[in-house]
Parts: sequence; structure tokens; C-alpha cells
Amino acid sequence: MFKSPSRLHLIGPSQIRENMRIALEHQAINLAQGRPDFPTSPAVKQAAIDAINHDHNQYSVTWGLAELREAIARHVKERHGLTVDPETEITITCGVTEAIVAAMLALVEVGDEVIVIEPAHENYVPAVYFASGTPRFVTLRPPGYALPLDELQSTINQRTRAIILNTPHNPSGHVFTKEELLAILNLADRHGIYVVTDEIYDHLYYEPSRHVAPSTLAPNWTSLVITGGLSKIYAATGWRLGYVLASPEVTAAIRTVHDYLTICAPTPFQYAAVTALGLPETYYAELRAVFLQRRDLTVRMLTQSGFEPYPPQGAYYLLAGFAPWEHQGDSSSFTKRLIAEAKVAVVPGSAFYYQATDLGSRLVRVAFAKTDQVLQEAGENLRMAFHQR
Repeated sequence: MFKSPSRLHLIGPSQIRENMRIALEHQAINLAQGRPDFPTSPAVKQAAIDAINHDHNQYSVTWGLAELREAIARHVKERHGLTVDPETEITITCGVTEAIVAAMLALVEVGDEVIVIEPAHENYVPAVYFASGTPRFVTLRPPGYALPLDELQSTINQRTRAIILNTPHNPSGHVFTKEELLAILNLADRHGIYVVTDEIYDHLYYEPSRHVAPSTLAPNWTSLVITGGLSKIYAATGWRLGYVLASPEVTAAIRTVHDYLTICAPTPFQYAAVTALGLPETYYAELRAVFLQRRDLTVRMLTQSGFEPYPPQGAYYLLAGFAPWEHQGDSSSFTKRLIAEAKVAVVPGSAFYYQATDLGSRLVRVAFAKTDQVLQEAGENLRMAFHQR
């Protein structure tokens, strides 16, 4: 009889992808997954087609095409003034999911602890368990989801190896302030802790909030590991392209892990990513403007449908309470009810909370990387279901 390894007993199935599966069965509108329903830039798509037609279909260098690593180095230099050596400090991965797992496997040993700031994306805790580490949690709380510095400080101990920091934050939409980031970096430096950032939504923030890259506050600090990706900003989630920036020593360890995990990221899409990173600044400004409109539309439609949304400062998700629905169960059963009654899929808050389960049971996450038409249709379905309850 098969017996799975004990570490897998600590990891449940993804509630995001489970709700997406149920949504497909019910032909429901999918506001569960951060999956844009609008097209990738024509120039970027054409670059992928050209790469395939030019037979760039074999393995790339394990740690990524030189052209792409150089493009990322230019990108972070232009945006953040950060100088990174593409030969020794950049690794191209299969999405940020692999980047986080590779970073954990490269840094964490048995007995080490990793601080996860919750609510947290589903892949952080499994990544810690895969590396035989132990997650410890610090909780952001509504309405502002500000960093509880005292809680973070009290969670650090001699076994703490790393902190995973996601900004702009999924699922709350909190954009960590310069003061919050300095506090995290100062604590980490004082205690000899690595900070692993997930900055996949770095271009997506809403004024007056603005993304501050932690690297700009500690440009020469070698215990900072930066991860980012091209899936969300360029509407190409199926291409699975991410990257890790780290010191040469940490990069060497990450590359060893990456080599045996995936060998390399998809070669044609790496070529296309060079084109994506060359898009003009107007692309990002227009993207933020469009998503601001979608955010405000989503907040209005949820408010009109009996929800209590917390408007995000960045990314393309928000958390919302559902107390006016007078649902007797938890967030998991509530999301299944929405799929059945309103034909709208969202994610239970319980997918993102590990310590503060009282919060997770009363919230849902809504993804608004959708066209206005889809969001309006979802809003109408939710309003009808709310008034007929």
C-alpha cells in the first residue's frame, strides 16, 4: 500500500485550483484565479511565434538565455538603480513558484524556521516544507493590513533562517511602505536572516501607493534574494517565466536546485520575454490605469452585492468580508455556495491564513484581472443571488 511522505501530509490541495475546477463544472465566472482574460501584447506574442519559427525550441542554458538575463539586469537598473551581474546573479526559473521553492531549497536546512507573512500565497508554506523547514507566521490584519512590527520581532529566534516578503501583496493588495520595509530589513540584518522577496506585481500599484523595491533600501546587502516574473504584468501566465536575483554564492546554490528541478525555462518564451521587457513605460502606465478602473468597478459591484471589500493598494486581488450574506458556514462552504447559486467562483480566505484562522474563515479573495464585461456580469449574478438568498 502506498504511503506518501510525511511532509505531504502537511500540504493540502490548492484551494485556488480546486475552486477553478468546480467553477468549470458549473460554467461559473472565474474570479478565483489570477488568470487574465485579456490578450498578451501582440508584439510579445509575435516574438514567441518568431522564436518557434526560427527553431529556438531546444534547451537553453540552464540558468536562462544570456539575452534575457541581460534584459532583466537593464530593467532593474533602469527602474531601481540596482546593478546585477547577469552572469553570476540572475537565474531564469519556471515562474515565481519555482523561484520561491528553489530559494527555500537553497537556503533552508532541517530545523530552520522561515517567517511567512499571512495572508500568504498558497505556495510559500509548501516551499518551506519541501526544504524541511518550519513555517512561522506573522499576521496582517484588516482594514489596513499594515505590518505588525512587534509581532515580527517576537517571532524571530535563533532558528529563523529567512523571511518571505511579498509586495505588492497577494491577496490583501497591501503595498509595503518604505518604513515597513526598512524595519524588516533592519531586523533581518541584525539577526543574520535572509529576506526572500516576491515582487511579481511590482508594476501594479495604485496612487498614492507606490511599490518600493527592498533592494533600493539595501543595494549592497547580500542576504536579499529577489524573485519576480513575467506572467502577471504581461498577461502570459501559461508561459511560466520567473527569475531570481541573488548574490553569486546564493545564486550558485539556486542554480544547482533549478538545474535538477526543471533544467531550464521554456526557450521560445524566454526570447519573447526579452521583447516584453523592452516595452515602453507607457505600457505600464496604461496597465495601472486600466487596473485601477477594474479595481474600483469590483469594489462597487461587491459592495452592491452584500460584501465588505477592502480596496487594495496594488496587485489585482482584494479580500472581502461576507457577513451580510448571513452564511452559517465558513469561507470554504461559502465559496461553494457562490459557485452554485451565483455562478461566480472566488477563493476562500482559509486558503491564505494558517495562524489567524478566525480571519480566514470570514473572508474571500476576488481576482479582478478580467474585462469590464466579465466583472459586470459577475456583479449582476452576485446581486441577484444576494437579494434572493
